[in-house]
Amino acid sequence: MVYDLTCSKIEPYLIMNTNLDDQFEVLRRIEYENFKSQRALASQLGFSLGKINYCLKELKKKGLIKINNFNKNPNKTKYVYFLTPKGFATKARLTLNFMKRKMQEYNELEKEYQKLKKIK
Repeated sequence: MVYDLTCSKIEPYLIMNTNLDDQFEVLRRIEYENFKSQRALASQLGFSLGKINYCLKELKKKGLIKINNFNKNPNKTKYVYFLTPKGFATKARLTLNFMKRKMQEYNELEKEYQKLKKIK
């Protein structure tokens, strides 16, 4: 299946899913891994530092994460990131949607494989 990425109906969908996938990955990393810095997180995800900074700010603005720094720490660049209850719920929903999309992709590939198998 080939998509015309210039199609105005598909492009916003792809952009929206890309943003949701990015947010899902960031939420997942915050929940399960301690990372030393935004730079480390960006490197793990293959994002630019600017992109990870933007994602974290948006997640905070949506109330999905809480960002704390250590007031008594002389190094004010050290922050801790936590998922909020809303963040946990959103991550669960994104996980479900991700799994549904992957199952749909699998089913489509399976159908295509069966068609190709019949042709041979």
